[in-house]
Amino acid sequence: MDLTVSIGSLRLPNPLIAASGCFGYGVEYSDVVDLSTLGGVAVKGLFLAEREGHPPPRIVETPSGMLNAIGLQGIGVHRFIREKLPELRDRRAITFVNICGTTIDEYVELARILSDHEGVAALELNISCPNIKEGGITFGCSLTGTHAVVSAVRKVTTLPVIPKLTPNVTDVASFAKAAENAGADAVSLVNTFLAMAIDVETRRPRLSNIVGGLSGPAIRPIAVRMVYECRQAVKLPIIGMGGIASAADVLEFLIAGATAVQVGTANFVEPFIWPKLIDGLRDYMKRHGIARISELTGSLDTTKKETAWISS
Repeated sequence: MDLTVSIGSLRLPNPLIAASGCFGYGVEYSDVVDLSTLGGVAVKGLFLAEREGHPPPRIVETPSGMLNAIGLQGIGVHRFIREKLPELRDRRAITFVNICGTTIDEYVELARILSDHEGVAALELNISCPNIKEGGITFGCSLTGTHAVVSAVRKVTTLPVIPKLTPNVTDVASFAKAAENAGADAVSLVNTFLAMAIDVETRRPRLSNIVGGLSGPAIRPIAVRMVYECRQAVKLPIIGMGGIASAADVLEFLIAGATAVQVGTANFVEPFIWPKLIDGLRDYMKRHGIARISELTGSLDTTKKETAWISS
């Protein structure tokens, strides 16, 4: 059975990518997960400089989900290149580097820097983080801003460019189309949903930032719907994500129109989930006589079934 998929010029061994923000820089999981067996690793978002993020509390568990407002804490691109990228190369990880900026110029500079280093497979543009007050969220909620960032980065790199889209808009498919028109090689969606939680005893927000991003199984049906909508609007490969915790969840995204998926919050609950997902996909392919996993992308059957009425 062929589990390989293509994202732009990239050939991935399978459609399972570790999601940015939920897998550290990849190396943190390398003792429990063989990184080379994953379709890819999307590392924690990088700015040009190091960033502290928001003060605690910044993670709250919710029914069937998790609310976070980390604030894109990170080590910055230069420390990443020195301290993390060499090990990712040694572990033969297919590395998607998630980049963040407060200006278009910062995205462009990050793309230039990373394009010069071996081991970077693709650039995921974080234009959709809902819990920082500057930068990406501004671009990601504007069609012209999305087009401008993608277009600017496209001009300075030959690496696959993959903007990560926000669900916090009225029509996500129009943003996928803007990214396609700007030269993106693929889109990834969805990022977290803007949400909040309140401690009713103290009447205070549970997060120091007041609002944060909701992830986990609670968002999956909405994310699947958004992937389906984008599949109708663009020809680009789509990397779907949002609450994946089983092989059946992966299959939902693929059938809705995704070429590959990212698995995020589930890593906090079950870091050994990856072989189970692979085994589940193989079992499904065997049961349904499917030779290539890519055959499932966009295979949703929406034809109406006729009902046979039997008169007594």
